[in-house]
Amino acid sequence: MIQFEKTTLANGLRVIVHTDVSTPFVAVNVCYNVGAKHEDIDRTGFAHLFEHLTFVGSQHVPDFDTPIQNAGGTNNAFTTNDITNYYITIPANNIETALWLESDRMLGPKFTKKGLEVQRKVVIEEFRQRNLNKPYGDTWHLLRDLSYKVHPYRWPTIGLIPEHIERATMEEVKDFFFHHYAPNNAVLVITGNIESDHAFRLAEKWFNDIPRREITNNIILPEPLQTTDREITVHREVPVDTFYVAWHMSSRLHQDFYAADLLSDILSGGNSSRVEERLVKGQKLFTEADVFLSGESEPGLFVATGKINEGVDFEFAKKAMIEEVRLTADSLITPQELEKVQNKVEAEQVFNEIGYLEKAMQLAAYEILGDASLINEQAARYRSVTPEDIRKVAANILRIGNCNTLNYLSLKK
Repeated sequence: MIQFEKTTLANGLRVIVHTDVSTPFVAVNVCYNVGAKHEDIDRTGFAHLFEHLTFVGSQHVPDFDTPIQNAGGTNNAFTTNDITNYYITIPANNIETALWLESDRMLGPKFTKKGLEVQRKVVIEEFRQRNLNKPYGDTWHLLRDLSYKVHPYRWPTIGLIPEHIERATMEEVKDFFFHHYAPNNAVLVITGNIESDHAFRLAEKWFNDIPRREITNNIILPEPLQTTDREITVHREVPVDTFYVAWHMSSRLHQDFYAADLLSDILSGGNSSRVEERLVKGQKLFTEADVFLSGESEPGLFVATGKINEGVDFEFAKKAMIEEVRLTADSLITPQELEKVQNKVEAEQVFNEIGYLEKAMQLAAYEILGDASLINEQAARYRSVTPEDIRKVAANILRIGNCNTLNYLSLKK
């Protein structure tokens, strides 16, 4: 059980504090309710661009790294389809350095033509290196575009095409920031060696004067029910043939998510999982194989993938994987299989609750999802899943008409 206290400042910023005196450090974590799904389809990649832009400097801070390093801290950030998260770990007696930096970041970046051009080039180069020139780099562009026709999960965090960032004007960049990055669209979590009353006072000191802003998140339409299987084949300069099969599944907070998550572990969670035992080590069909969830807040994807062993027929291997996955919709898993993966998930949760930074990021993510207290309900929700729940969820996910297949073939063949 993670104990925490929560308040909301006058400008709408939610502040959560968890005290952990076992460490001399604190984590200052700011999570914004803005990700790739909040972008316009003609201007994608903006959330990821801002992850870069806000490290260049803010209105009163020319450089973020130097003051943090001088105070004995470290910092980083990440962007997903759902959120943007910034975090700093720093000795507790230097916490105000972190709060000063994050409050100025929230107040606004230093919008200069030079800064935008530099980061524009960095992001475009990252797009090209990771997604256009790297083997299998465009997988998620292809698979998301195949699987989604309406919902903005159609594109990955990096963006749909690099030209969207290339063409972005300063006016568009400023507009995106001031309508998304705001105290009333964010959660500040402070964890570590600090008492809650002191943390709340400091949060008010550094953040309370930042004005609320008008949040203009696009109306996100739900993805229509898929009723026809889809399949595409591409040929690329990659070492081995690979496939990705994706089925639509529930949202993160739906009870079915927990059954689907456990199902993915039963199929591919470790050396004794079904896919590893039967298809990788047993039939030797794959050099690598995996079953996993995309894990977004809104309805995401349940994905099976495999890199085909040399000499193995592609269609035979793909069919074997799909049949292995679909077996779980036809018959109950054993209580022993279920208990094993439940124990594993519980152990991972306990491990994640050891570190003060991990707790900060989790508390922020659950607060954005709906309520930080959800962090203390996860173990019970996983424990409540039964073999019949998994069979029902598998049958619903793996139904005919809900399947999206990307055949990613090597040009060497």
